Amino acid sequence: MSSRPSLVLVGHGMVGHRLLEALAERGALADPADPAAPGWRVTVLAEEDVPAYDRVHLSSVFTGTAPDRLTLGAPGFLAGHGVDLRLGDPAEHVDTAARTVTTTSGAVVGYDALVLATGSYPFVPPIPGADAPGCFTYRTLYDVEALTAYAEHAGTGVVIGGGLLGLEAAGALRGLGLATHVVEFAPRLMPLQVDDGGAAALRATIESMGVAVHTGVGATEVETGADGRARALRLSDGRRIPAGVVVFSAGVRPRDRLAREAGLAVGDRGGVAVDA
Repeated sequence: MSSRPSLVLVGHGMVGHRLLEALAERGALADPADPAAPGWRVTVLAEEDVPAYDRVHLSSVFTGTAPDRLTLGAPGFLAGHGVDLRLGDPAEHVDTAARTVTTTSGAVVGYDALVLATGSYPFVPPIPGADAPGCFTYRTLYDVEALTAYAEHAGTGVVIGGGLLGLEAAGALRGLGLATHVVEFAPRLMPLQVDDGGAAALRATIESMGVAVHTGVGATEVETGADGRARALRLSDGRRIPAGVVVFSAGVRPRDRLAREAGLAVGDRGGVAVDA
């Protein structure tokens, strides 16, 4: 039995991978070639079925970048530090008294230290039809692959949300050959990043690319056809936009369910409480 302390890392996104790199830089990870050497034995529980990748450049996959080009870390980095990466088997329950994590498959992993790097999930407005076929979020490689495949059968796409990710998604839909609309509830695009003048210039640029922009309105319903698939988006001002594809890019929410259920402190608006 190894005397090395065990670390369980829940989540293998960009932040989780950066933690592993930081530990490696400090010589704090176990050396699998030397059982007597000190260092953490690390088990990573990942929800996705691919290792950590550069989510910031996700949109480049729409334009032909191979998904594996976004993979973070040098080849062999994880194996070289004895990291046990378990893909597609996310954490389901944390028992802080027993110091164990139970995964979706039922595996129970003990820990001396636990790190939650669960990130966030896309917010989908609670409107009728939001879960219909043809409705997507835009956050993972799976989202990109599913959206690309579905778009082949859709003539028009609408992105709900005029922030940075929303505009990236709109550019992706345009690149896939869809007539594209952007719907933003605020009176201007990227309302948290730019002022009125910047937003006006941005809008002119976006519209010059063939994307229709609708600001100051919200989405009230995704209308579906007889087959149950998305067919149109109804706006708060009564207008109706035909839409075979609807992409929700209306912000994110912290993924703190594990922490809440384990009795950890969370913020008033969500998120795990941390110290300085």
